[in-house]
Amino acid sequence: MSPTDTAPASAAGTTTRPAPQAGPLSIAFGADPGPAGGVLARLTEWTARSPEAPAVLDGDRTWTYRQLAAAADEVADVLRDRVRPGDLVGVCLDRSAALVVTAVALARLGAVYLPLGPQPGERRVDAVAEDLAVVCLIGEPGRLPTRYRTADQVELPLPTAGVNAPAAAVAAFAGRGAEDRRTAPADAFYAVLTSGSTGRPKAVAVAEDALGTLLDWYRDETGLAPGDRHSLLIGVAFDPHVLELWAGLTSGAALVPAPDAVRWDAEVLTEWWREAAVSVAVAATPMVEPLLDRPWPAGLTLRHLVVGGDRMRRRPGPDVTATVHNAYGPAEATVLVTSYAMRGTDPEAGGEGAPPIGTPVPGVAVVVTGADGRPVARGEEGELCLGGRCLALGYLDPELTARRFTAPPEGVALPGVDRLYRTGDRVRMRADGRLDFLGRLDDQVKVSGVRIEPAEVEAAFEQDPAVRSAVVVAPRGQEGHTRLVAYVRPAAGAAPTADALLSVVRAWLPEQAVPSAVRIVDGFPLDANGKVDRAELLRRETAQDTGSGTAATDGAGNDEATAGERLVLGTVRDLLGRPQTTLADNFTAVGGTSLAAARLLAAIQRESGVRLRAPELLRQADLRAVAALVDARRAASMSGGA
Repeated sequence: MSPTDTAPASAAGTTTRPAPQAGPLSIAFGADPGPAGGVLARLTEWTARSPEAPAVLDGDRTWTYRQLAAAADEVADVLRDRVRPGDLVGVCLDRSAALVVTAVALARLGAVYLPLGPQPGERRVDAVAEDLAVVCLIGEPGRLPTRYRTADQVELPLPTAGVNAPAAAVAAFAGRGAEDRRTAPADAFYAVLTSGSTGRPKAVAVAEDALGTLLDWYRDETGLAPGDRHSLLIGVAFDPHVLELWAGLTSGAALVPAPDAVRWDAEVLTEWWREAAVSVAVAATPMVEPLLDRPWPAGLTLRHLVVGGDRMRRRPGPDVTATVHNAYGPAEATVLVTSYAMRGTDPEAGGEGAPPIGTPVPGVAVVVTGADGRPVARGEEGELCLGGRCLALGYLDPELTARRFTAPPEGVALPGVDRLYRTGDRVRMRADGRLDFLGRLDDQVKVSGVRIEPAEVEAAFEQDPAVRSAVVVAPRGQEGHTRLVAYVRPAAGAAPTADALLSVVRAWLPEQAVPSAVRIVDGFPLDANGKVDRAELLRRETAQDTGSGTAATDGAGNDEATAGERLVLGTVRDLLGRPQTTLADNFTAVGGTSLAAARLLAAIQRESGVRLRAPELLRQADLRAVAALVDARRAASMSGGA
């Protein structure tokens, strides 16, 4: 049954309009979306229509739509005298029933939801609070940044049971005036942080109409409806989280919060999909890729899997029973603007090469422009520019908004488009209108699906008085995975260590922006213009990756090393791009992330047949202990043991 058949009476269907005749130019339009339904209004209608239907399912715990509404009203009543419509509220909760209740409560207050994640970097939050008029932070008291632990706190009646639930929750008001700080623009529904070249994160504000238009398409595309279970899996600070949360609540479906362990292990993720009977999900590309390299799991209820955040390098095979959507979109254009659906029954199923990122979804106009800002012919490379109802209201910095959101080129017919967002992404439009993603035009990179400005990482290092200057480069390994490497020039008389510097910058940066390696140097190579020669630094990293640099020999190249030691150390070096890694190193201390852990566990199972769980990996003191576990399990298996 389609979502149109099950949606509330006010739901607006989508109607297809022919794209304007653009000839050979790289211009394409999504379908005319019609009027968007209000996001909160849809939730309210579902609550009235199916009050006892499950809104959040968490193991044996269920919160119905009626219970969700009552809990959100209770939280809104507590905050009503302190939080006004249009106020920015930072939310420091993880994927849980408490997070869902908070999002609904803020929407009912007319406040602007600013998801920051359960434990954001303290200095990062301080920088946000200095720039933006954040009225309060909502989170677990002991996990809030220091300044908010001693602030005026109001206890909130949020659920404290279930996956990732807080032990308690408060709204912490830091008590600073907002006169000189930026507020959200009128009509903002939510805001998210993106990486900023000034060293401080940028906040993007999105209107309810833009999100509602996307949700209308999403329901139509996936058939999301009552009886479905939609995962709540994406990291809270990552903008697709907003899509998955409201997609479930505006469809009469149930949200299922994901345990943290599934983020570390692709096989655990599929087991959880099966056990939780998830039927529609959103996931980051690096997490899904290992699943496509092995036989598709049997017994999944999963019907649609929307994948994005990084370039997909292969198509699903013919055994994949879910429709896989290769999606693309920046936060500045409301999560998702193009999509390409792939099914196991397609003639191209299992084919080599990257699939396209597809065609625009309803309400989106795409234009591929050349250096002169005008559309290029189809088949030519250029910068992807976006327009239409999808666009965010802009950054909370008006000057930055004026630079990135520009007027359309004169003389080009773009009906209904009064501004374009320059993505900085390099694409090519095929003759049939599908887009191929080719990379970035500027210094911005993606690490584990998250956009990172190297300049922001450099600025985080330069906050340390022991650092005179820093340069961050982003080499791509042989498997195509990007990592960050920081070159740091110490201040006069200072002798910082790489570990000490990394410890400091973790308070400023999200996990994906913390470099995998730090090189302490006396100076930087310069090009003919006297500028830092970043190409030379990249060349040096590439040389190390390919073995022409000096690498540590502990384990991987040692004839006396065990098979497990060679496998674990060699794989970690490849995954993290750190040839200096030794068996004495701890996995997370040398830059291991949740996505790197998933790839490491998959490689160990593929090469040795040993199935380790993420907690087992993370509990080990160093890589030698991980390798010993692999050797022991393999020996037990060969001798007929468990």
